[in-house]
Amino acid sequence: MPLNYVIFVGKQLTTMNTFSFFNRSNCKKELQATEFDMLIIGGGITGAGIALDAASRGMKVALVEKNDFASGTSSKSTKLIHGGLRYLKQFDFWLVKEVGTERAIVHKLAPHLVIPEKMILPLIEGGTYGSWLTSIGLKVYDILASVEGDDKRKMLDKEEALEKEPLLPEGILNGAGYYAEYRTDDARLTIELMKTASQYDAQILNYVEAAEFLYEDNRVVGAKVKDVLDGEQFDIKAKYVVNAAGPWVDELRQINNSKIGKRLHLTKGVHLVVPHEKLPVQQSVYFDIPDGRMMFAIPRGRVTYFGTTDTNYQQNKDEVTTSVVDALYLIEAVNNMFPEITLTLDDIESSWAGLRPLIHEEGKSASELSRKDEIFVSDTKLISIAGGKLTGYRKMAERIVDLVAKKMLRRFEQQFDEIQTEEIVLAGGPFQNYKSVQRYAKQVYKRIKEDGFTKENAQYLVHNYGKQVDVILDKYDELTDANKEERLLHAELWFTVQHEMTCTPTDFFMRRTGRVFFDKPSVDKHKEFALKVFAEYFNWDESLQEQHRMELDKQLQFAVQFN
Repeated sequence: MPLNYVIFVGKQLTTMNTFSFFNRSNCKKELQATEFDMLIIGGGITGAGIALDAASRGMKVALVEKNDFASGTSSKSTKLIHGGLRYLKQFDFWLVKEVGTERAIVHKLAPHLVIPEKMILPLIEGGTYGSWLTSIGLKVYDILASVEGDDKRKMLDKEEALEKEPLLPEGILNGAGYYAEYRTDDARLTIELMKTASQYDAQILNYVEAAEFLYEDNRVVGAKVKDVLDGEQFDIKAKYVVNAAGPWVDELRQINNSKIGKRLHLTKGVHLVVPHEKLPVQQSVYFDIPDGRMMFAIPRGRVTYFGTTDTNYQQNKDEVTTSVVDALYLIEAVNNMFPEITLTLDDIESSWAGLRPLIHEEGKSASELSRKDEIFVSDTKLISIAGGKLTGYRKMAERIVDLVAKKMLRRFEQQFDEIQTEEIVLAGGPFQNYKSVQRYAKQVYKRIKEDGFTKENAQYLVHNYGKQVDVILDKYDELTDANKEERLLHAELWFTVQHEMTCTPTDFFMRRTGRVFFDKPSVDKHKEFALKVFAEYFNWDESLQEQHRMELDKQLQFAVQFN
């Protein structure tokens, strides 16, 4: 049943931003009044990347997402912008080169969001990687991924490895590889791409579902859509429609009667989160597990998270959950690698489970499937893209927009600019480099420490929002909530409603702030306060408040209860 919204602009919501919940009606009018060059269906990292690329080249772009932005795969990854070291084992040098190069570009575009993270690769007796092959492999990795300076790989002996990470198993440890990766928040990266695309006049809406396609002369020329929040239905016309729906790509191909030939192969990846003191790794570790796979353990503020599984999935794509089998598999792997660690199910603070929309290949297991993306064009000219990796979103977008630009040139003699996204700084910037991010975090801490906030609070804000923290803190200064912790949360919430199209408390706690995953105790503590603020902003009655409370509680249960 759709949630019925009554828009109410209170005293604290006096300005209008185009990428705001309160601009939905204007955006819907634009969607109905314009024939777009491109309509993108799917609001994950792939759709967001395509929207920015196309809009920045001068195309008229629309994008719709049936749920919230990044609510599928793009908030459920390992949250690394990494160079694909493991693809060297599959001799997939092209993929290593592309994602390795892209990693450096994305870090440059958003250094507050794509954060340098040293990775240690322990070399253990009987493990996947031997010392000589690891040294050669990491050297090849450096060359393919254009790694420079301090980020270049180092080989550590046993003593050096234990100094870097005392939790490693001394009895079977031979040494380690030490190299650079980048940590991110995948949902935040998706949101900032959307906001940046909006600045180039892309018309973007979440909670708008594409129900069926529009056709003229046996060509797809748009879609019939429905606003999930108020039930309104309308048509969006476009010269080309791009299906970037991730795990749902084949559903849209089915509606288009074009699900033939290659198809998706969905695999599930699960990550678990524990308090850092339960798994106090000093930096990220990429380690062997007994079945021959590899796993990450990554410290992140007050928690450590680890994963991932890689199992075939054919169940409900809208409710992907962690099973007891998933959780025990990951816990056993951690306990096996780190002799001093004895995790149990009771230690798990949160978890997430997501789907990888890979391309099916006969005879290959889930772990062996290629992470390359592929493009399908149907007889009715629906363009679909599937596969790929978080790190490669920009190149995936480039391939789609190049394809559409060629078609537009042939059909309409319209010419567009070359790709520009390598130079477009994402919302939250600009920063010269990561050192300037750290300097800004010190300034933020100086501003908030007198109110009892910590350096960790400042880091969280800056890594989430970049220089947009100034807007949040200006709002914080205006608010009158007695509790300073709640006042800062209120300012964050206000910012994400006004500037990030947040529609629900679940949007806020899961995808705008990541708190459900990385600071669940704060959600438990503040959810009633947040519901009250949402109710004031959106003029919700008790029934609507209860619906949103139940939805948030459901997501919190998914994070901690294993089926």
